[in-house]
Amino acid sequence: MSEDLVEYGRKQSRRISILTILQYTILISVVLYFGKTLFIPLSISMLISFILFPICKWLEKKGMNRSVAIAIALSLLTLFLSLIVVLFLWQISSFTSEWQDVKIKLIQAVNQLSLYITEQFNFNAEQQKSWMKNIADNSGGNILPFLSSTAYSLSVTFVLVILIPVFSALILYYRNLFVRVLHEIFPNEKIESIRDILNETVHSYYNFIKGMLLVYLIVGTLNSIGLLLLGIPHAILFGFIASVLTFIPYVGIMVASLLPISVAWITYNSIWYPIGVIVIFAFVQYLEANIIFPFAVSSRLNINTLVTLIVIFIGGILWGAAGMILFIPFVGILKMIADRTESLKTLAILLGTNNEPYKKKK
Repeated sequence: MSEDLVEYGRKQSRRISILTILQYTILISVVLYFGKTLFIPLSISMLISFILFPICKWLEKKGMNRSVAIAIALSLLTLFLSLIVVLFLWQISSFTSEWQDVKIKLIQAVNQLSLYITEQFNFNAEQQKSWMKNIADNSGGNILPFLSSTAYSLSVTFVLVILIPVFSALILYYRNLFVRVLHEIFPNEKIESIRDILNETVHSYYNFIKGMLLVYLIVGTLNSIGLLLLGIPHAILFGFIASVLTFIPYVGIMVASLLPISVAWITYNSIWYPIGVIVIFAFVQYLEANIIFPFAVSSRLNINTLVTLIVIFIGGILWGAAGMILFIPFVGILKMIADRTESLKTLAILLGTNNEPYKKKK
């Protein structure tokens, strides 16, 4: 009788634990979804501050004031990003210089398509013009809402561009204050573990960024080589634009492929070159999803590929494109906490990369 009561108590305790986990999961998801306007810029700022922390720490050890060290670190990051933007603008300017030739070929292609529609479907040029005019007239009412939403998005982006570096600088400046708060919250016997988690969190973010940069570099290089072999103009520009958009799984590469597909079709007047572009991007996307990304990112954070893909999907639902990137290091931090917490060992196993067969305990 007593054994039955003990077993019943264990089952009830397990049910309560599962119910508690579900409640916390739902609560956190709701808070993250409705608070994304605040949490996304804060998360990006935290990510930047963790990346710059080793540089700031090194500069401070050399005797620099903390404020000066933060300013130098942010300036170096701004310079690096500016160089990338300049390279993209240089590639785009070389593309726009040939836009007149592309425009002529595009007009010829449209005329050929119009002639084909007329011959095959008995839909003459006047009917086609009338149909296009109706579409333009019907879409006119959507222009004002589109312009207003675009203006709002641009204003929000402008504010974030200013606020995110400020948040990052303040997080770096007041980092000792945050550590003191953690010391006050947790008992003394946990302080060493908390310090280890903080140090590994910084390294986790740093490794994540290095992994993502490596992914973009490899994917951009493979895309560019493939397009160069096909003879597509501005292959490097198209290759690296597609590389940057790979953070949106599958959809990003599809959007990025539209322009090189169009240029290939207009340049060579053959369907085989656009098909070649599709094959190259599809093959590189397959390599990125199954080999490059797991090797460069998941392995650095000690998270298995299945969990990584699920986290990307959940991040996209809650925070959109930003969540697809930001949620991955969050899970890396959760994995580190789970590794050091006895009650979360099961979660650590689930998130980890150890895929060896289960061995019964002796």
